[in-house]
Amino acid sequence: MSATEYHSAAVCPGCIAGEGVARRAADDASLGARDIQLSLPTIHCAACISTVERGLMQRAGVEDVRVNLTRKRATVRVSAGVETADIVRAVSSLGYEAQPLDAATLSAGESDRAARDMAMRLGVAGFSMMNVMLLSVAVWSGASDATRDLFHWISAAIALPTIAFSAQPFFRSALSALKVARLNMDVPISLAILLAGAMSLYETISHGEHAYFDAALSLTFFLLAGRYLDQKMRSTARSAAAELAAMEVPVALRLSDDGAETVSVRDVAVDDLLMVQPGARVPVDGVITEGNSELDRAFLTGETDPVAVGPGADLKAGEVNLTGALIMRATAVGGDTLLHNLAELISNAEAAKSRYNTLADRAARIYAPAVHLLALIGFIVWMYVTGGDVRHALNIAVALLIITCPCALGLAVPAVSTVASGRLFRLGLLVKHPSALERLAEVDEVIFDKTGTLTRGTPVCTNMADLPDSALSVAVALAEASGHPRSRAIVEAARGRDLPRVRVTDIVEVPGFGVEGTLNGAQVRLGRAQWVGAEGAGSGTVLRLADGALHDFRFEDALRPGAAGLIAALKARGLPVTLLSGDAEAPVRSLADDLGIDDWHAGVLPDGKADLLRQRAEAGKRVLMVGDGLNDTAALALAHVSIAPASALEATRVAADLVLMGADLSKIADGLRIAGSARRRILENFGVAAVYNMIAVPVAFLGFATPLAAAIAMSSSSIIVSLNALRTR
Repeated sequence: MSATEYHSAAVCPGCIAGEGVARRAADDASLGARDIQLSLPTIHCAACISTVERGLMQRAGVEDVRVNLTRKRATVRVSAGVETADIVRAVSSLGYEAQPLDAATLSAGESDRAARDMAMRLGVAGFSMMNVMLLSVAVWSGASDATRDLFHWISAAIALPTIAFSAQPFFRSALSALKVARLNMDVPISLAILLAGAMSLYETISHGEHAYFDAALSLTFFLLAGRYLDQKMRSTARSAAAELAAMEVPVALRLSDDGAETVSVRDVAVDDLLMVQPGARVPVDGVITEGNSELDRAFLTGETDPVAVGPGADLKAGEVNLTGALIMRATAVGGDTLLHNLAELISNAEAAKSRYNTLADRAARIYAPAVHLLALIGFIVWMYVTGGDVRHALNIAVALLIITCPCALGLAVPAVSTVASGRLFRLGLLVKHPSALERLAEVDEVIFDKTGTLTRGTPVCTNMADLPDSALSVAVALAEASGHPRSRAIVEAARGRDLPRVRVTDIVEVPGFGVEGTLNGAQVRLGRAQWVGAEGAGSGTVLRLADGALHDFRFEDALRPGAAGLIAALKARGLPVTLLSGDAEAPVRSLADDLGIDDWHAGVLPDGKADLLRQRAEAGKRVLMVGDGLNDTAALALAHVSIAPASALEATRVAADLVLMGADLSKIADGLRIAGSARRRILENFGVAAVYNMIAVPVAFLGFATPLAAAIAMSSSSIIVSLNALRTR
């Protein structure tokens, strides 16, 4: 059956996010296994990940669990007979809220809603704190008896509802942990807030001299500030695997004895004959049975030029057919295609990266139990010293809880990250992952893709000035009829030149070879050297005129601005540089020589890049990967930290930890420098928090700090941490 017998409209390469996920679920169902997607809105640290994963893996029927902290989601692989409701109940029994998700309707706006909710609670806490502090001035200045009590009751009327509303994130998290006999950072926070409010209310009812409503509110405000900054850093972009699945073609044009019919790609079976028309994406993996064309494989392999293909050539799902209609026989469908396997690899890599423990997570592991133990010891000691004075002992315990409250610790990372991220944004680097700055500061090797990363990714004609205007006029006339990248480069290079107009008629593009036409009754051709009859005349694109004269057009991929400076800067820092590319050996070697890169690899396929990154990780290397193509996506997800230019594919930008918004690659060197500075500031902030506790804890333990004084000391440490963070600029 000939390709020319079918003239149906080209299959539209539409995008249906989650199509691949749904198809995989259908495939797994036939084997009895399936994935359950869950939203876990209350997880916020590495301990939460560990608790959920260990807890679920102990249940019968659960084969695998992957928790993604950045997206606050979990993927649970279960065997036949296990219901979604059973897994939801299991997560709830571990102390976390769980909601089942439809993978096809995942929304990217959840993070924004959570940030807005946190900002609203922060604003209410700040407004109430300022008003209660104003009322406290009157008490501090000597108000007594009925006047003092009135101010205390007004403060209570403002503070108690505010605490009930604004501190809910801490209360919910602490309650979930306590339900399963577990401690987290929010337990001492909640205890400090509740005890400060309760003690203040008791003092107000008892006509006491001191109430600590302002302490409870300032505690709530500063902790919410830290949590809000952290939330803003966790901009939960859609999964790169979902973006990759969106590139799969939803329909295919299947051929049969009855003609051509458009079918869902899920209904395509191995050995089916499919037509792929010009401009369409290849729907499944297969082999060409009829037709000649050129394929754009840049998104998958990084190859600079389109590849000529004919009968017997392999096709991969997602490749773009450029010039001629093709008939292919399907060899791999559904979850067996290269594109789908790449999405699975990326999904696994993303889940693994989300387990990275930030400095704050590691410091917090021992903090919560230490705070509770210290407050309990203080309460017991002072009960013994005072002969059973519960009120005094409880004041000491509350002061200890407040003064050791992890405000400085909670602000140490978000404050620095926010300042550093703002600085990087102004330089053109957008930070997407909450731990990206810390990981960027730890880099000890850098790996680059070539096409579209170190180079612009579009061919540029370099020898136009050496060619006569008469030949250029014919070349432009032919090139204007083609959409080939080199044809576009010829037309672009000729802009601004006053070339004579020539009339070339009967122009025809021959798929995989070039463009031909008639000039003054004679044939002219622009295309591959062998096709135009110019063997040995040139390795690029050749023009043959009517008189047989040959003109060779030479092309190269121009460097991105700042590429040479970036490589030099990395070498100056002592960082090894590697170039990985799916392109041919000659252009890769040429670029490596120009930039002074000794370690380079050409013709590397996507799984090859992923394997190399995996080997580097196993060797203990912390690699920065910079790439832009779909063939780089798995490597970006597997790297210790990754950067993609803004010109990259959506799936590639999503997989990366940072996005380079401008064209200047030298900004990456600035990013490394600022990340190193940010890490130093974070460590300094931990030092400030440690010194503060070494001084403040003995003072509170010995009874020299009231809950109000403890709140002032706590606020002071938070302000110092925030000011130190500003030095990152």
